[in-house]
Amino acid sequence: MDWCHYRFRSLWTLPAPPTAVYDVLQRAEDYPHWWPQVREVIRIDDTSGTIRIRSVLPYDLAFTAREVRNDPAAGILEIEMTGDLDGWARWTLTADGTGTLARYDQEVVVSKPLMRRLAVPGRPVFRANHALMMRAGRRGLLAYLAGPGQAV
Repeated sequence: MDWCHYRFRSLWTLPAPPTAVYDVLQRAEDYPHWWPQVREVIRIDDTSGTIRIRSVLPYDLAFTAREVRNDPAAGILEIEMTGDLDGWARWTLTADGTGTLARYDQEVVVSKPLMRRLAVPGRPVFRANHALMMRAGRRGLLAYLAGPGQAV
């Protein structure tokens, strides 16, 4: 087993139609406005940018994200990642009643030296850190979709 390899899946039920959710998720440069752990997104060009994230643990992860799929009809957004994380991440959006089921899949290998050194003892903590980040992202997106003064 490669202790530096991770697979994640998160499912978010959201009370907005898939087109509205897709519109927000495709604007990565706006993530810091609603997702507290996404600290910075700097666009490089039309399909790539650098992203810096930090959850509960006292370290940042930085990577370059390059869009590999942007398919509104299928509800799929996918990126390749290189840097402290190497791999890919994908949003898949499907209608769920009047709302959306947003599925986030990620498969990465951690290349940040500190995390590699702590791979075995730190693995449960790193996974918990990711789970906390995803929960905060869902809460932030719910509030953002509701807009100012709106109930979710």
